[in-house]
Amino acid sequence: MWYIILVLIIAFILWNTTLIGYRDRNVEPLTVDESKVCCEEAKSIIMTKEGRQQAILLVHGFPSTPSVYHYSAERFYEAGLDVHAPLMPGFGTDPEQFAHTTFTQWFNYLCKYYETLREQYETLYVLGISMGGMMTLKLGETYCQSIIAPDKLVTIAAPVVYNSLKDGIITDWKQYISRTVALFTPSIGAHVVTGNPKGEDGSEYWYGYGGLFIRPGLSLVHAMKGVRKNLGKITCPLFSIHDINDQTVPFKNLKIIEREQNSVDFHILETEMDNYNHSRHALLLYRSIQQSLTDTILEFLLEKERTNHAQT
Repeated sequence: MWYIILVLIIAFILWNTTLIGYRDRNVEPLTVDESKVCCEEAKSIIMTKEGRQQAILLVHGFPSTPSVYHYSAERFYEAGLDVHAPLMPGFGTDPEQFAHTTFTQWFNYLCKYYETLREQYETLYVLGISMGGMMTLKLGETYCQSIIAPDKLVTIAAPVVYNSLKDGIITDWKQYISRTVALFTPSIGAHVVTGNPKGEDGSEYWYGYGGLFIRPGLSLVHAMKGVRKNLGKITCPLFSIHDINDQTVPFKNLKIIEREQNSVDFHILETEMDNYNHSRHALLLYRSIQQSLTDTILEFLLEKERTNHAQT
């Protein structure tokens, strides 16, 4: 009897921690209806000029919106790039509906968006923050060795591991019971966030969702395993950036990317921000660093020669 109980306990722990047998149940294609956005700031940022043949695709994070690019989008456009920062399906509209969407649906939407842009431009760069950075890595894994490869990739605070004792990374212990909790509810306290009055350094202008998104989060964490497994397929030029004191995605993720990617032209930037009232995560949102960081990114994108490692 005790043996059976012990086996069941071990099976329960493994089922939660390894996500064995998990798959996204919701995989049907999604569309975006921007007439239903929670606020104007959450809408896609599209900036184009007739005749341009260079563009950048900006991918936002979880559960954020394109608003994190309000500064850098202008800078990229001024530098001669068409800018496409789409709102991902499910984001920035209704948090209750978002709680029933999955990474598979978000990424499939992004792939179609990318392929459409790739047909339109001679040169196409991709930049993503947080989950957007993870998606940028997966785009590289999907397309770098194809005829529609991105020209260059940039990731900021991209996660490829959530909880891993082997790697010394624990993002949140609660994730180890989220699969069980997800059986009973898709989210807890889901709500819209239209700015943070207690924030500073630009973090007060964050727009997206608040609360715990159990099922979408579980889908995102599960997808990280595949992204990490295939990092070696990234052969396109890659610039990965992370703050040492990031409070949302542990800094050690950057070292995993550095070690396991296979880019022909890899660059890394480790930032170390001052003690602000924010998580040091969505770096292009913060006034104290967004100008210098955007300058550095543009240097990587638009110039052929650059030192292999940088630190600020």
